[in-house]
Amino acid sequence: MIELFRQDKAGKLRLDDQLPVRNEFRSVVDGSAYALDVGDDSDAEVYANMGRTMSLRQLCEAMITVSSNLAANLLIQKLGAENIRRTVRRLGADGLEVRRGVQDLKAFDAGMNNTTTARALLILLDKIAQGKAVSREASAEMVEILERQKFRDEIPAGLPPGMRVAHKTGTITRIRHDAAIVFGERPYVLVVLVRGIEESKRASGLIAAITHAIHEGLEEKRASPQQ
Repeated sequence: MIELFRQDKAGKLRLDDQLPVRNEFRSVVDGSAYALDVGDDSDAEVYANMGRTMSLRQLCEAMITVSSNLAANLLIQKLGAENIRRTVRRLGADGLEVRRGVQDLKAFDAGMNNTTTARALLILLDKIAQGKAVSREASAEMVEILERQKFRDEIPAGLPPGMRVAHKTGTITRIRHDAAIVFGERPYVLVVLVRGIEESKRASGLIAAITHAIHEGLEEKRASPQQ
């Protein structure tokens, strides 16, 4: 998302540019073709536009708010994985590596995997929160997209009802993540990465519980007359 907005600001593309929706990608290992399985994706709406076009803005919305793998792959292909990595490095978020599209199984077998750390995600969200990811205007628009996240069983579930939160979830087998800008009285960034738990509801509940404990601790510290 940050690289998309960066290329828009640089004049290399426009968010309302149209992109053909195709379910065919090339492995970074040998260039062979592969496709995504709609049954393994979290959203079918982008697939419903197969053979038509969607704007880059619409694809970004689907990638963030409903974690569409197809939208993510289309954007990675359009923007270029190396450009994404370069922007991540420029922002100081070492530890986050976008090396391939989702479900590039040949790359997976070769050990070429996308990786992240909690610190890397925190740095990127902090840049967005401070209006420094691309520009103040672009950062504000990215916050609005993150606020429209549909999956809210993790960090938002551990916060007081109605609290404003802009976040991105991530899930794969035995892994659940959530990274958020929490707009409390004193805003903060929180990233919780969980792995090794088979039951997804239990993992989500753990993230919510960690969030609740951290938020309560911050509120107590803020309210303390000694602070």
